Amino acid sequence: MTAVAALQSFRPAPQVSVPPSELLALAKSRTTDDRQRLLLGIAALCDATPTGAEASPVLTEIFMTLARQAEHDIRKSLAESLAGADWAPLALVNMLALDEIEIARPIIASSPLLRDQDLLRILVEATIEHQIEVARRPALSGRVADAIIDAAEPSTMTALASNRTAEISETGLHRLIEQSRRIAALRAPLTRHPRLNETLARELYSLVGVALRQAIGERFRVDDTALSHAIDGAVSNLRDPVPVTTLSEREEMERRLIDKLQSAGQLRAGFLIRAVREKRLTLFEHGLAALGGFTITQVRAAVMRPTPEALFLACTAVGIDRAVFSAILEDIRKLTRGSPGEAQGASWTAVTLSPSAAAKAFRDMTG
Repeated sequence: MTAVAALQSFRPAPQVSVPPSELLALAKSRTTDDRQRLLLGIAALCDATPTGAEASPVLTEIFMTLARQAEHDIRKSLAESLAGADWAPLALVNMLALDEIEIARPIIASSPLLRDQDLLRILVEATIEHQIEVARRPALSGRVADAIIDAAEPSTMTALASNRTAEISETGLHRLIEQSRRIAALRAPLTRHPRLNETLARELYSLVGVALRQAIGERFRVDDTALSHAIDGAVSNLRDPVPVTTLSEREEMERRLIDKLQSAGQLRAGFLIRAVREKRLTLFEHGLAALGGFTITQVRAAVMRPTPEALFLACTAVGIDRAVFSAILEDIRKLTRGSPGEAQGASWTAVTLSPSAAAKAFRDMTG
């Protein structure tokens, strides 16, 4: 029996018993005989695991060892085999869910073991392709749907709007309709959404074209005359600059997203780095303030200072590596037209500080 075949089937008929204490050593060996004994031992442990029960810790660590060492095609086959398994080691399922998208896709779509906190972690740590797969997951919970809407990523929200089994609340649909003012791709799936009611349909009606209006009209009784003023208002909004209230609402959404991530223990330095790369400066500022225990005023003052020393200290305090800071600084300057200013002498860059010491120095500098 080959390793690929064993990983695909996961429950081969055991021929001999291998003591569990020896299995980890066998998992780290690459000889043919040891691999054969390992697979037979895994088979025996699999058969000894009752349906619905958790796999033994030894079996979990062996699976993790094998998966890390496996090639792309084997990990892909492994993910497909475990996608519907309710007995698989949760650590292995989560590892595969964060793997390359071709490997992660079946796990994200089907694994019964992934819970809301696992899906929220994928939304924060993985690529946009992973986030889209989360948005497409059948029977997605309202908690995860709200997190997707909070993030306001167009492609992920469009995938969510197309997911007819997702538990999107009436408030969530209203927020998606508001987002459809700037994201045209949201409009068509929203007109067909099963949770769309007459009140929401009227909100959406003024934003869509003739064909989509007809689709709404077939589901709901919509009075064109009564909505003429709303349509005129929508056209006027396209001509006028974006009002300040819209910008404030977006910032408030980003602040709520940061609060949710921090409450769930999912706010990390990597999220801040990605926010800057995606040109979302306010999301970075609120995230840096929350993660470092700073005020948003202190963080924004650091961003606008004539030198980047204060921002460097704040980033150090939350665990952003010195080697990454220069790239972050360059991206922030593009978003702020040059702030923070150029360093003078930059002797502070040679100083090594612990996160707590950097946080104290930042607070002292920004008051």
